[in-house]
Amino acid sequence: MPDAADPTIGVFDSGVGGLTVARAVLARVPRARLVYLADTAHVPYGPRPLAQVRDFAVQIIAFLFGQGADAVVMGCNMSSAAGAHTVATARFSRPVFEVIGPGSAAACAATRSGAIGVIATQGTVHSGAYGRALRACGATQVREQACPAFVPLVERGVSDGPEVEAAVTAYLTPLRDAGMDTLVFGCTHYPFLRAPIARFLGPDVTLIDPAEFVARQVETLFGAGAAPPDPARHRFFSSGDPESLRREGERFLGLPLPRVTRVDVPVERAVEA
Repeated sequence: MPDAADPTIGVFDSGVGGLTVARAVLARVPRARLVYLADTAHVPYGPRPLAQVRDFAVQIIAFLFGQGADAVVMGCNMSSAAGAHTVATARFSRPVFEVIGPGSAAACAATRSGAIGVIATQGTVHSGAYGRALRACGATQVREQACPAFVPLVERGVSDGPEVEAAVTAYLTPLRDAGMDTLVFGCTHYPFLRAPIARFLGPDVTLIDPAEFVARQVETLFGAGAAPPDPARHRFFSSGDPESLRREGERFLGLPLPRVTRVDVPVERAVEA
């Protein structure tokens, strides 16, 4: 069992969105030390072959364990969809968490009718990973919707207003009309759009953010503890522009990122899907 008193938790994503997962983990385990890596040199993961995304993810997990992580959270839906969790769990002796399973289980527990919607990037939707996980835990009807405009809106700092409302209406009308009573955020950026999504769908639709539920798993392993937020405890890495992550990351994490170190994720190689 890792040291529950002061655990080091690794989290990664292809960009800044995984910091919403890190934020949820720190809310549950406030004395944790965070080690975060944004693989911005290879963003977006969506158009890449799943095997290549899996390769990136497993090597990033190895890096985070090399930085002293007691556990790693895959804050990236695409990495989970690509099967990196299965490979990493077999390869590493320390715990590796992913977001699709916990989010799907929470949605199945929340639904009244068995009709569950998922909004995600095109790559995650194409993988079918959420559909398989939801049906395995009892969903009787699953509809997945790609929302390509959502991530650019969030990264521009636009989380409400006419532009957001138009995108929400376009993407979510089919899910609302199909009678989905539960909606899973299958991308780490989407919780920033919770308010307009909730307004559009109404109070009878339950919104599920998988970050909240994977954070509960981390808390179960390490215990909650109690410690004031201290940004100096945490370390941040980027395979792309460190300044971009430092500048944008505070909004996603809710804490300043005083220093970001550039690190090379292994050079991508041609991998068959």
